[in-house]
Amino acid sequence: MTDPINRAAGLACWHGKVDPEPVGGGITNRNFVVKDATERFFVRIGDNIPEHGIMRFNEAAASRAAAAAGVSPEVVHQEDGALVLRFIDGRTLSEDDVREGKNLERILPLVRSAHVEMPKHFRGPALVFWVFQVVRDYAWTLRDGNSRMISELPRLLDIAATLENAVGAVELVFGHNDLLAANFIDDGERIWLVDWDYAGFSSPLFDLGGLASNNQLAPEQEDWLLEHYFKAPVGDQLRRRYAAMKCASLLRESMWSMVSEIHSTLDFDYVAYTTENLERFERAWAGFSKTMK
Repeated sequence: MTDPINRAAGLACWHGKVDPEPVGGGITNRNFVVKDATERFFVRIGDNIPEHGIMRFNEAAASRAAAAAGVSPEVVHQEDGALVLRFIDGRTLSEDDVREGKNLERILPLVRSAHVEMPKHFRGPALVFWVFQVVRDYAWTLRDGNSRMISELPRLLDIAATLENAVGAVELVFGHNDLLAANFIDDGERIWLVDWDYAGFSSPLFDLGGLASNNQLAPEQEDWLLEHYFKAPVGDQLRRRYAAMKCASLLRESMWSMVSEIHSTLDFDYVAYTTENLERFERAWAGFSKTMK
């Protein structure tokens, strides 16, 4: 792959010479802010990542659909391995920000809008994101790569099968499937949802569970999410299915990091990230296990 900075600088869309400024914090792509003779843009550089199911044709189509649905900034240019977006002058949210009630009240309608409105604008073939198939495929990838975690895989796959059975039949929506705090940007007037690497048709429970687990929401906030998303009181059955999907979200994030340990070239401590997410997964699984007795 061409050096990411040179790749960003050499895109065909620029008016005049540019000097890309690297943006830190990304753990999947190389990101840059680029100012040409007209305005500033946000540039994502990255090829397909088959081991994570990331296909750039899908990311580009989802990004365009998200912009058309009013969820994300406009896509101004796309070519192999590069996506150029209208720059949003705002603040990336932290987990603490997401947990604030006033922000959560702004985030949930945004997520629901993505689920419902994006399919109306999506062009071409779309991927399906089924977390349990992702986990199964990650296990194969970890075995093939002689991961340090191979001995843990049989137990984790048994747990995943139990969780999949507990989730049961699902409604399909168009999911973001990676609701980390860093994928929300507040420009002072509204919040934007960005980064559609893992976009695809999925259960709304996965995004809700991921939003809660990635940002460590309190139990009463989780009930609030479910009640306001489904516009109905939360029954025991829905709460249990949601809890299973939340566990699956944490398991997927843990195994994503395990795979990144052996495949990613980015300068990031994936071993520590694996440890952190596995601990969170084990706590959630211990809590869910009590409902099975």
